[in-house]
Amino acid sequence: MLTALAATAVWAAPGDAAVKQAQQAYAARKLPELERAARKIPADHVLTPYVEYWRLMLERRTDDGRIKDFLARYPGSRLAEILRADWLKSLGAREAWPVLLAEYPRLAKPDVALQCYAYRAEWAQGNRSHEREAVSLWFTGRDMPSTCTPLFTQLIAAGLIGGEDLWRRFRLALEAGNLNVARAVATLLPEAQRPSAALLDQAARDPARVLNAGGLDPARRGDREIMLYAFDQLARRDSAQAEQALGKWASQLNPLDLRAAWARLATWAARRHETVALEWFKQAGDVAVSDYQREWWTRAALRAGDWKAAQQAMGNMRDDVREQPVWRYWRARALQASGKHPAANAIFLALSRDYGYYSQLAQEELGPVMQAPVAKVKTGGDDVEAIARQPGIARAVALYGLGLRDDARQEWNWTIRDFSDPQLLAAAELARRMEWYDSAINTAERTRELHDFELRFLTPYRELARQAARENGIDEAWVYGLMRQESRFVNVAQSSVGASGLMQIMPATARWIAQRLGFKRFHVGEMHDPARNIQFGAYYLKHVQTMLDGSPVLATAAYNAGPGRAQRWRDARPMEAAIYIESIPFAETRDYVKKVMSNAMHYAERFGQPSVLLKDRLGVVPPRAMPVTPTPDPDTSLEVERPDD
Repeated sequence: MLTALAATAVWAAPGDAAVKQAQQAYAARKLPELERAARKIPADHVLTPYVEYWRLMLERRTDDGRIKDFLARYPGSRLAEILRADWLKSLGAREAWPVLLAEYPRLAKPDVALQCYAYRAEWAQGNRSHEREAVSLWFTGRDMPSTCTPLFTQLIAAGLIGGEDLWRRFRLALEAGNLNVARAVATLLPEAQRPSAALLDQAARDPARVLNAGGLDPARRGDREIMLYAFDQLARRDSAQAEQALGKWASQLNPLDLRAAWARLATWAARRHETVALEWFKQAGDVAVSDYQREWWTRAALRAGDWKAAQQAMGNMRDDVREQPVWRYWRARALQASGKHPAANAIFLALSRDYGYYSQLAQEELGPVMQAPVAKVKTGGDDVEAIARQPGIARAVALYGLGLRDDARQEWNWTIRDFSDPQLLAAAELARRMEWYDSAINTAERTRELHDFELRFLTPYRELARQAARENGIDEAWVYGLMRQESRFVNVAQSSVGASGLMQIMPATARWIAQRLGFKRFHVGEMHDPARNIQFGAYYLKHVQTMLDGSPVLATAAYNAGPGRAQRWRDARPMEAAIYIESIPFAETRDYVKKVMSNAMHYAERFGQPSVLLKDRLGVVPPRAMPVTPTPDPDTSLEVERPDD
């Protein structure tokens, strides 16, 4: 039974219709219509703060007095946070530094634009205590807000960002594939050293021509940077051509740049699973290799079964990178392979105290005796009622009931950000009762010590999923693991590329499945029907599993990235599936497969299935077979993974 506040998601409260009208007027930027709607809303309506905020945003944003009044009446709220952030940007644009410095500490989560304003304000007041933090913003390949440009200009003029720092960001921008940033940084370099804009553009379009034309002078820093970029772009397309071009220029490059070039060639070769990658990484040497490249060095070593090389590559990662679960697990595996079992088990034990993919694998390496205990609890009753009465939760529930899902999600997430474990579980249970499944799952996943796995791994649409799994002869836990990852059970979910429904099926794939199943009349809008969507998703999952030698790992990768890619990522020999997953070239698919297979383990336990190790569920990926028959890829929008991904 729903709580009184949760029921607002189902039954309209007085003034709800007027609130929706006010929101629509705000979205259309029509203040008079918003005012008319506001007059129909009771003063004590739970969403009155939103109506006031919308009115304020459509009126005079720079009315500092009215803004201060709103902030005082709704302290600590999500609306106060976003209004304060908006106001601070207005203050920064006006260079009202004293007021900005007084208000800035009250902001919980300043973005980069506001950080730049704050550092500029301090500088203007003669305070340079955060120079180091300000300089650190410079070192990125990403585009930065325009508010940071004056800050960087000050730092450069003061000598805090020097010539080598300019070159470093130029290179970071090119490594991130951001030519616009690279061009902008180049204008700050001395004219005599500045890279040619025309050659830079040509290196992006036709790197082989730039490298073979003879127009580059390795004695010039700008030309050397363009040359390295051209090697990178050529290696992205063809390893053999890149190796040939590098051989031509090798004698004219200084040792460090030559190693940097080999590192770039090696990384692209590793992403294509070419065996030459390991040799090229050795030629690069660790000094010229970034952490992103070390990750691919490790993956190449794993595919080759070279545990010593993998251990070396991981050992030279930065501490914060090496301590990520992925590299802790593989470091322990490398230690285990070299016979250092106590050291490996110490890492496995520490890693096993969580519940994700690597923790599950680590627990299996330890065996049942050494596994860390799991603290499981159930929440309900008065706890849920108390959470429902919290103002932020009440606002989120009301927004959700009006169909304002994005505002509802942001209000909810803001409110629960500092919740204790019992509060999080109570909030998750409230969301479950409302059938707000994605928020229920996401909230339950935030707990640190107490866990409710029934909330983390919800099972809506159980009969539909069970039937579809049975009809296609596939594991119901696997279907649920995939559905949870695809949509978090949000039936109206729509991806940026058009995939829709619980199992996120692309329109072309849906039409292909409908034809295969003999549907004479079919419309892609049917993908929002849970029964049809699950039926089609399970059919496609079974289809790609059959195409790919029955491997659930290959089928899961195919569901996300297409069967052609999943096939290409195989090797000519059998491979441990965990290593296959780790070497998937796309970060999105790599993460997706891990989460789906980990989810399936939890669902198998929920469904009372016979106990199977995750390592056994993953299995062994069979050797590469003949090319598969083309079928529609569920998502063909995947882009090249970049170092910042």
